[in-house]
Amino acid sequence: MKVTVLLPVKGFGNAKQRLTPLLSSAERESLAEAMFRDVFAEVMRARGLAGKYVVTGDDKVAEVALSLGASVIREPAERGETSAVDFARSQLKERGHEALLIIPADIPLVSAEDIEQVLCQIPEGVEGPFVLLVPSHDRKGTNALLLAPPDIVKLRFGFDSFTYHMSQVTGQGLPIRFIENEQIALDIDEPKDLERFLVYQRDGQAFRRARQFLAERDAEKRRRSGGL
Repeated sequence: MKVTVLLPVKGFGNAKQRLTPLLSSAERESLAEAMFRDVFAEVMRARGLAGKYVVTGDDKVAEVALSLGASVIREPAERGETSAVDFARSQLKERGHEALLIIPADIPLVSAEDIEQVLCQIPEGVEGPFVLLVPSHDRKGTNALLLAPPDIVKLRFGFDSFTYHMSQVTGQGLPIRFIENEQIALDIDEPKDLERFLVYQRDGQAFRRARQFLAERDAEKRRRSGGL
């Protein structure tokens, strides 16, 4: 089975609004781009992928994605993650892609080996139908989703998407696997996610920028409190 990877990526300037209590608008934009660059670098290293696509409605994201070696599917406008993925998978199905691995751009712990681990879960010789899910750390989100064929089930990203996707698959009696993966499971949405991320010592743009931004925030708090 040939698997194509797809990353839905919204405009960096509109990303990570829930980090507002911790980061400025410029810092959130910088972090969102850094996470995308880190994740896509691992995608490029991963073995066994037949194609590497980004779907976006944003000009800057498209420019960065192309510079990193991605094939880009352009949405007419940003209408949310679910719409972006549906738009892209419809096009990829028409182009003959037989299986699709969907991962978000905000899982900065992911490595090429993690992606390869997901691909290794595909039973040998299977041509489909097949679905594999990797939940987020709180088991409410879906942080990796492998679909063969790409339009095998309806999708709905956002709150409790993991339960929704599981119900779609089991309701149709489809073959399914679901695995736990600590690196894929950590997506960065809220301040506590960023703090959890920094517990790991990683050599990536996202880690360096997050550590820098929080260190600057702590220094500013100390300055305002008179150094106490």
